[in-house]
Amino acid sequence: MGYQVIIPAAGEGKRMKAGKNKQFITLQTIPIIIHTLKVFEQDPLCADIFLVINKAEEEDFKKLIMEHKIKKIKKLVPGGSERQESVYCGLMAIEESEIVLVHDGARPFVQTQVIHTLFEAAKKYGAATVAVPVKDTIKQVSNEKMVMNTIDRSSLWSIQTPQAFHMELLKQAHDEAREQEFLGTDDASLVERLGKNVYIVDGDYKNIKLTTPEDLIFAEAILSDWTN
Repeated sequence: MGYQVIIPAAGEGKRMKAGKNKQFITLQTIPIIIHTLKVFEQDPLCADIFLVINKAEEEDFKKLIMEHKIKKIKKLVPGGSERQESVYCGLMAIEESEIVLVHDGARPFVQTQVIHTLFEAAKKYGAATVAVPVKDTIKQVSNEKMVMNTIDRSSLWSIQTPQAFHMELLKQAHDEAREQEFLGTDDASLVERLGKNVYIVDGDYKNIKLTTPEDLIFAEAILSDWTN
């Protein structure tokens, strides 16, 4: 039994300053979202993809999916105004699954072996997320931009996606967050609110999320390294 994955791709991506959904920006002539979808299309453990989109862009997504022969799309799901709401919409579209992954559409460099390790961790622990240790010195800063404290980074990790969960646990976490009008920074934070443990799976520093124009420079470099 494999997993099903929710990929939110409905955001405007304003920080990218592209004047369009950043998912449609091309890297070596291929849109970012297609790079991401191909990872799961080619993973034998991936049963279905639920792609959460802006309804107004549905025809654009359909065209790309057909052009690039992405066959595991189970459903194009209209998303919400916030990422959390979009993930919830995707979750509600899944009829039955043991393990559900959530992965950012603009994070195209996740490795299949990392996904498989995450999948096994979620089966064992109920909730797991990919992450990497923080490399930079982290300082707590006041509103006046004065350093208040230097934080010990030995226990700090930078959280990535995918994140993976037992489906019923993720549903419970989202339901409670909606009832209490809580907006979390990621799906793992919703599960943490239930008092549940989230297991960390070692990720890859190349598994970057493409958020700003500068990120595209790194993305092109990663792709060039992989294709040479």
